Amino acid sequence: MFESLQEKLNNIFKKLRSRGKLNESDLNESLREVRLALLEADVNLKVVKEFIGKIKEKALGEKLWESLTPGQLVIKFVKDELIEIMGSHNSKLNLAPQGPTIIMLIGLHGSGKTTTCAKLAGLLKNKAHNPLLVACDIYRPAAVLQIKTLGEKLDIPVYIGAPKDSPLEICKKALEQAKKQAKDVIIIDTAGRLHIDESLMQELIELKNCLHPNEILLTADAMTGQEAVNIAENFNKNLEIDGIILTKLDGDARGGAALSIKFVTGKPIKFVGVGEKLDTLEPFYPDRMASRILGMGDILGLIEKAEISLDLEKAKNLEKRIKTQEFTLVDFLEQIQQIKKMGPLDQILAMIPGFSQAKQFNNLQIDEKEFKHLEAIIYSMTPYERNNPHILNAGRKRRISQGSGTDVALVNRLLKQFEMLKKTMKQFGEIGKKSNPLMKIPFFQ
Repeated sequence: MFESLQEKLNNIFKKLRSRGKLNESDLNESLREVRLALLEADVNLKVVKEFIGKIKEKALGEKLWESLTPGQLVIKFVKDELIEIMGSHNSKLNLAPQGPTIIMLIGLHGSGKTTTCAKLAGLLKNKAHNPLLVACDIYRPAAVLQIKTLGEKLDIPVYIGAPKDSPLEICKKALEQAKKQAKDVIIIDTAGRLHIDESLMQELIELKNCLHPNEILLTADAMTGQEAVNIAENFNKNLEIDGIILTKLDGDARGGAALSIKFVTGKPIKFVGVGEKLDTLEPFYPDRMASRILGMGDILGLIEKAEISLDLEKAKNLEKRIKTQEFTLVDFLEQIQQIKKMGPLDQILAMIPGFSQAKQFNNLQIDEKEFKHLEAIIYSMTPYERNNPHILNAGRKRRISQGSGTDVALVNRLLKQFEMLKKTMKQFGEIGKKSNPLMKIPFFQ
């Protein structure tokens, strides 16, 4: 996510920090590099011009040349403007005070609209809502079957109309059913096209005029860059959308759509899709995204992920075991499995402040297979060995390596890492617990 832009900006900021004082020429040179980085990230030209202009204006107003830390000030200006162009604050869903909230998802084929309907329904279900999915895309082959299957996975009902029902008839009947079943949110998966055409728009306008939805959300593929912005502009012109869901953001190394779409359309990004699984839809926070782009991490996002994914009861038990120095390979394995629940390791680590710079400058490689190897090694041990790793002699290590499909060197490395972790964990927990927000996450305790 934003890897290319993040790397370029980090290189620019590294140069800025190394300079004691800045003059106007230095600032212009740095801003020229920032401009190029944004253009290469496929950010809209109007956005780039406004962005650079405001940073320069702030720098002149703050008398940058007199500052003792001019580099840090420029970085602050960049962060503030990134937040501004992405929307300043998190935009929440407009939920109806009475009766079911109607959310209409629109978008082109391939943008992830149907999957996003299910993800959004799952997200709302986890927040104590009672959603109903409506299969209204009757044209794309298997679209109805897809949303039905996704609904079954999430245990969320899906309304499917009769074979000859029009999209409008399906929605009317779904609304009646939702009221009877006391559903408080209706999410409508509308038809898409390969391109924007008159028949698509006419159908969506009819649905809007009849249903009066509380939210019309456009799903846009972040990986298409400026094309996503153009599509959003066209849909907004015809339908007056309420917000945008950017999908496939985890595969977008540039970031042009995320940085342009709010500025160009005036409509906020409300959610972002950051993975293929059904629990990978997240509310969009401009300030947190700006921090991620600048390699400053996202501690609040990390803690929220931990609270959702991790078992707090197990965390408390683990804390006790660490304090009494009873931490074993069984606990170590449990922590690995807990972390895996939070999502891809590279995404989790990228939320830790400073990690992206460390990864870039130290050429760190994130290998998900490492977790699998560790699990295989621990599972190849007997229960007694897991609880008493000090008994592992050469013969036992050979047997474990053969059973796990690894080599003895990897078994030795795991045991060495475990011993180092065991020695430092208690001390680290006691020192950092009160001040370090990461200590709220079991893996770091």
